[in-house]
Amino acid sequence: MKKICVVIGSRANYSSIKSAMRAIYKHPDLDLQIIVGASAILDRYGAVINLIEEDGFTASARVHMLIEGETPATMAKSTGLGLLELPTLFEQMKPDVVLTVGDRFETMATTLAAAYMNIPVAHTMGGEVSGTIDESIRHAVTKFAHIHFPACEGARERIIRLGEMPKHVHMVGCPRIDLVADILNAPEISLESALFDRGVGEMLNFDHPFVLVSQHPVTTEYGAGEAQITMTLEAIRELDLPAIVLWPNADAGSDDIARGIRKWRERKLDRYMHFFKNLPIETYVRLMRKAACLVGNSSSGIREGAFIGTPVVNIGTRQTARDRGSNVLDVPHSKYEIKAAIAQQMNHGPYAMEPIYGDGRAGQRIAEILSTEEVDVQKCITY
Repeated sequence: MKKICVVIGSRANYSSIKSAMRAIYKHPDLDLQIIVGASAILDRYGAVINLIEEDGFTASARVHMLIEGETPATMAKSTGLGLLELPTLFEQMKPDVVLTVGDRFETMATTLAAAYMNIPVAHTMGGEVSGTIDESIRHAVTKFAHIHFPACEGARERIIRLGEMPKHVHMVGCPRIDLVADILNAPEISLESALFDRGVGEMLNFDHPFVLVSQHPVTTEYGAGEAQITMTLEAIRELDLPAIVLWPNADAGSDDIARGIRKWRERKLDRYMHFFKNLPIETYVRLMRKAACLVGNSSSGIREGAFIGTPVVNIGTRQTARDRGSNVLDVPHSKYEIKAAIAQQMNHGPYAMEPIYGDGRAGQRIAEILSTEEVDVQKCITY
């Protein structure tokens, strides 16, 4: 059996690869290995490892590779720490392929470790365009990877233009959309019972309009996060809207956004708001479907939002130029423009589904390709 090692370093990593993990686990010719590390094993980011285990997966190994501080320097050092720790695990587990996700610093460490050890690298979500350091990491990983699983046609074309062999570039769609499709077809659950035994803040009545806030630091705008999240929260408060607010990810600047949220609560401005470190994807997708609007800069508004039809107000530069549907309104970090865009999206209501990032079968395609694809670890540019 071919051993496929998946490295998960964050909640975004997990939701972005879960359906492929399921398909790999069920495939008769594949053996799934899982390494969990970075923010995915830390309680302050919601301990995603617990969700992984609740879903029936078993971590083959855990690795501490996140240096506290969430600054550009600690982000660089965390990448280095991952590059120190992961080779030991790869040496012990001897995977045939390392499957890595997207564009985060732990993705960079995973890729470099595997490439130096002559282990073929498979990469999902390459070829996309966005803001922050993520784009640079994404394209760098593409140049190390041997098998490519882009999520949309534009991304596939960019990967080939980067000099990758077309026969190893497979347009499979986004595995996150697989989960969305499954959840949308599943029986409804009570959101109140699924939510309010965790997090902090007031309970919301989901019979009334509410917004979902998911805003992360922009690494190339380090230091601006507190002012940026405060602007968003002020806009929502002035519209007198209930809100579900999610904690930021572990990128440089996370502490700035977290500080802004804490100060907001300390000033008692959090009326009609409930805050969560982390939510299961099953709950998050249902919230996206029910929310009057998703506000912030999460890629979920671009990817899942297009498939669900969620009205989205995308703030700032974090998702610059990423392929998007008609459900997204882009605004700068201006309270007045955020307010106007939220009001416009609420007046519009849900959008028609646009399957830009897949049709719900990406995980199956990834597993099948991994079971048969043969590559040479020695890469050569094609132009």
